[in-house]
Amino acid sequence: MSSIYDKYETVVGLEVHAQLLTATKAYSNDLNEYGGLPNTNVSAITLGLPGTLPMHNAKVMEYAVRLGLAVNATIREENQYARKNYFYADLPKGYQITQDTTPVCNGGYITIKLPNGTEKNINLTRIHWEEDAGKSIHDQDPFDTLIDLNRAGTPLLEIVTEPDFSSSEEAYVYLNEVRKLLRYIGICDGNMEEGSMRCDANISVRLKGAEKLGRRTEVKNMNSMRNVQRAIDFEVKRQIDVLEAGGTISQDTRGFDPVTGETTMQRSKETANDYRYFPEPDLPPVFITQDYIASIKATMPLLPNQLFDKYVHELKLPEYDANVIIERKEFAMYFEQLILLTTNYKAASNWVMGPVKSYLNEYAIDIDKLTLTPQHIADMIAMTDANKINFNIANQQIMPALIATPSKTALQVATELNVIQESNADLLSELVTKVLAQYPEKVAEYKAGKMGLLGLFMGEVMKLSGGKADPKLTTQLLKQQLDN
Repeated sequence: MSSIYDKYETVVGLEVHAQLLTATKAYSNDLNEYGGLPNTNVSAITLGLPGTLPMHNAKVMEYAVRLGLAVNATIREENQYARKNYFYADLPKGYQITQDTTPVCNGGYITIKLPNGTEKNINLTRIHWEEDAGKSIHDQDPFDTLIDLNRAGTPLLEIVTEPDFSSSEEAYVYLNEVRKLLRYIGICDGNMEEGSMRCDANISVRLKGAEKLGRRTEVKNMNSMRNVQRAIDFEVKRQIDVLEAGGTISQDTRGFDPVTGETTMQRSKETANDYRYFPEPDLPPVFITQDYIASIKATMPLLPNQLFDKYVHELKLPEYDANVIIERKEFAMYFEQLILLTTNYKAASNWVMGPVKSYLNEYAIDIDKLTLTPQHIADMIAMTDANKINFNIANQQIMPALIATPSKTALQVATELNVIQESNADLLSELVTKVLAQYPEKVAEYKAGKMGLLGLFMGEVMKLSGGKADPKLTTQLLKQQLDN
């Protein structure tokens, strides 16, 4: 049954603020680090005291170019700074140094893949650099708001999309893709819970088939992908309810409460005039040459979509495997090292998605802390392919020993553990003959059609061989003697 909500379509644009992994702040040499004692990473420049002058951080320009290349944007040659004026208690200068009419990147797109398998390009309007404000803390004092200015001046890139999202699900997938991309090119850690990646959502609805966009509201400063999705869903329903009741949507700036799942009005939406943009008088324009862009391009890593194509089309891995491997850069780089050491790519994929991933999850460590090296895994794959060991032995016995003593090779550990498989056909044939002679009644039952008894015979051969009989060869020899 249709409802009033089916009459409308959702239109959303997103603004992502990504804090950059520079050593110092955007316009001063104050440390850019998370978790320091409050108000310790500040200076006269951060505070905007009279007589101080900001300075250009070359790393911010480099990171902006890296992102522009990653999203196929047009990178501007002449970049000017601007002042955006507004009052916040945690903005000590009373203005923000940003870009207005000359964003460093224009256009570009990010491709998202939805759960149903369809792909969609999300077009970007612009990317510009700016600085962050400080942080207001409301929950540590019952009477006062506390101000920590450590974050003030932290360099940001703001990534602004076109209003291309038609559902909260698309927004969620996009944010995951943005975070992955930022991590791959090494410019932002994407830790939304720490505020190093935050999102504003511009949300509107309109009747299906209408060309004109509805009036939008902006939900600010969300630091969780799930909360962005929840805020969009709530706001879409709220706006439709207002319109259906005969009301109009006011262009507000709103906040999202993750406890109630609701948005609330914070202030009426400012316009560009309210911010009184004007050129920053203390910073000259910055010029980005084509030679500089080419030098950055030469250092770019393979991006997630490029690795996905490589794994699926060149290595012939399933799409599922490729998606799991590329989800995190460190995981993909580990796999990249592994496939330089083996051509059994499916076995390599099975190892990193299975035992390796399970171990990382069980012990809550990152893969860069794993003592099991790609060479260890490649050696175990080679030994398994050569029928010297089987996967279970490698996973359950050799892998733990290699993690404990990473200086040893897989062959050394397998030898010490005495688990190298017996592949001598003559010797195994004798063991098979001995086992079948012990169970004449079971042999008769097998020949009468009780094929499940093959497991019994296999187990007995394994016992006689001390667990080292080559399973494939043993199965073959058993069937030969039973069939004869």
